[in-house]
Order: sequence, then structure tokens, then C-alpha cells
Amino acid sequence: MKEIDIYKDLEAEICSHLKEVRQVTRKLVLQKQPLINSILREIADVTETRHREILQENQRDLDRMDPADPKFDRLKLTDERLKTIERDLRAVAALPSPLGLELESRTVSSGLQLRKISVPMGVVGVIYESRPNVTFDVFALCFKAGNAIVLKGSKDAHYSNVIIVKVIQEVLTKYGLENAVYLAPSDRTILPVILNATKFIDVIIPRGSEGLIRFVRENAKVPVIETGAGIVHTYYDSSADLTKGKAIIANAKTRRVSVCNALDTLLIHRDRLADLPVIFEGLDEKFGLTVYADPEAFDILADHYDLRLLHRAQPEHFGTEFLSMKMSVKVVNDLEEALDHIDQYSSKHSEAIIAENQYIIDQFMTAVDASTVYANASTAFTDGSEFGLGAEIGISTQKLHARGPMGLRELTSYKWLVTGKGHTRNS
Repeated sequence: MKEIDIYKDLEAEICSHLKEVRQVTRKLVLQKQPLINSILREIADVTETRHREILQENQRDLDRMDPADPKFDRLKLTDERLKTIERDLRAVAALPSPLGLELESRTVSSGLQLRKISVPMGVVGVIYESRPNVTFDVFALCFKAGNAIVLKGSKDAHYSNVIIVKVIQEVLTKYGLENAVYLAPSDRTILPVILNATKFIDVIIPRGSEGLIRFVRENAKVPVIETGAGIVHTYYDSSADLTKGKAIIANAKTRRVSVCNALDTLLIHRDRLADLPVIFEGLDEKFGLTVYADPEAFDILADHYDLRLLHRAQPEHFGTEFLSMKMSVKVVNDLEEALDHIDQYSSKHSEAIIAENQYIIDQFMTAVDASTVYANASTAFTDGSEFGLGAEIGISTQKLHARGPMGLRELTSYKWLVTGKGHTRNS
């Protein structure tokens, strides 16, 4: 059989599944929240009994990836991470429903009564790479918000995603809702089918590398909510507290290097150059952190940091999302130069300032264009769970509809309900 015929058969099969997903949305929107919450808790309970099976399948994926690959940590599941996922599922179940909220109401001059209420988006497509925890997170949020979901994971996490969706569907089948989640084949060649499925999918949310996000944005006919890469900066001001700064910088960089809120570039005020040895103290021995420093920062660190891990920064080391135990350092003259650098290189994800001068803090918080801006706190907190959203479907770096960690509210749209008494319009 010709390759084009095989593709057409696969496309037809996928569209058949997408049609089933679209059809289940009518049933989903009629489900009462107590049942939705009960199903989410049941999925958490069943997952708790299936750790061994899930971890075995996850290990099959891990065995195919180089442990040195920055994506390895994102791909890896552990008992502890599964427990966190179960906790998040239960947390989502405990959140108030985002549906049926009256956003606006009025009676207009004609006497018609208008109510604007929150409703599900319908079918949400999520395209993502190497993060099987996303399968749980986005399902839980979409389901709680009354949406069906189409998942398109990568080959890297194929076995993990298959077992996770199997566990979820085992529970959903008991309630006749198994089509509320569909895992598309991991083969990237079928991605255009998903991106062009305007009859079946209402919105697509990409999560992954800058390349994946750009491909989705440039090729999708279905509307896209863009979740961007995290090129993250922290500015250490002349008024910074050294104790706070040392702890914040170490946490932002080393807590978990493969996540999008990890620190990539430290900008330090020239007046505080002498603090650099203290800020980086132990990060070479304990974490093996590679540092790309500009000339002034390099000269200061050269006598205090492992020279095997200290390198002179090149232009490509700024504006880079490292996703590994690497970071860059640049010396700036003042706040304005720090803002200029951030404006040039930021992906508008998360940016931070360490300072005690309130005027400087206010200037930074107002001027920086990013979805989340911090003062005297680690950027590691850019996370749906940490923001009290239960979980997140992604960090939106755009400005239309959603921005920052996307939780339940961002997975809803609205409609107008209009009530009359035999009203007709004459003009």
C-alpha cells in the first residue's frame, strides 16, 4: 500500500475518534459537579494502586532516552511524583466549579433580560513533549471545566501516556464518558490532522520546546493559546539583601533545572559585583553548575569558582533557555540596563528582582512585560499548584484570553442567555 494511502486511512481513523470526542461534549456539559469531582477522586485512588505498572511503562520510555538529555528529568516519574499528581487530582476536585458563573447581567431598554455565564470551551487539544505528568494535569483541569480533551504527546513519552490514559479511561468507562479523553498516536506525521481539525477541536494549547510551539502557531487552523518557553532572568539590584539573594538565586536555578520557570540569566548591578563569590558559593561543588560569565563577572569569580565550570559568556548564552545545570551572568550599570536586557531576551514567562529599594521594585514590576513578575522571591513559584489553581494546563505567555498559569477559569468561555416575553424587534 502506498504511503499516502496509509496516511489517509490513519487520518480517517483519527477524525472518527475526534468526532466521538466532539459528541461527548453534549453529555459532559450536563454532568453535575459532585459526579465530576467524584470521578476525579476515583482516578486519584485508582492511580494510587497502579504505581508499579505506571512506573514500569515510564521506565520503557526512560530506557530510550539519554540521561544527559535535559528532557530526561521531565520524562521521569517516581512514586513521589505520582503521589503529587494524586494530590493535585484531589485538589482540582475540591476547587469550586468554574461553570455557570454569572459574569454579567442586565435588563436592556427593550426589556430583554441578559445574563453572561461561564461555559466550557468544548474540546481542548493539548500538544506536548516528554512530560507524562501533563497527561494527568490537563485532563483533570479540562474535565473539571466540562471540556473533552484530545492529547497529542511525543514519542519520548509514548508508553507512559498510553498507560496513564488507560487508567483514566477505565474510570470514565463506568460512567459512559470514556470518549472525554482521546490520546492521538505519538507519530509526529499526524500532527497536521490535529492542527486542522476545526470541525472537532475548539482550541489547541501547545506545551513544549520553542520549536514545537512555533510549529503549532504557524500551522494550526484551530485557534491556539500559546504557552511559551521560559527564558528567565533575575535582576540583583544595588539595594539587594545578600542573604535573600543567595537563597533565591540558588533555588531558582537548582531546584529543578528542566522546568520552564528555572533561572537562565542573572543580571547583577555593578556596585554589587563583590557579592558574586558568595552568591555562587558551593554551586560548583554541590550541583556542578556551569556558569557563562561576562568579562567583569568572570574576573570576580575566577578565584572563587571551579574553573572547569566557569566559562566566558558568548552572545548565544543570553536569551537561551538552558533546561540544564547551566546559567549566564551579566553585569549591568543600573535598573534601566537590566530592563533593556530583559526586554531584548525575555520570553515573557517569569522575571524577578532582588532589591530592598521600594521605588526600584515598583519600577521593575511595572515596566517588565511578562506573565509573572516577582520581587524578592524565586521564579520557581510560577506553577498552577503554587498559585492555588490545583494544577495547570500551561503557562500562557500571550495576552489574549489567558496569561500566566492557566487553571480552571482559563478553560472556560462564556455565552449570553437572553430571556424575553414574546419580544420582537421592529427596527
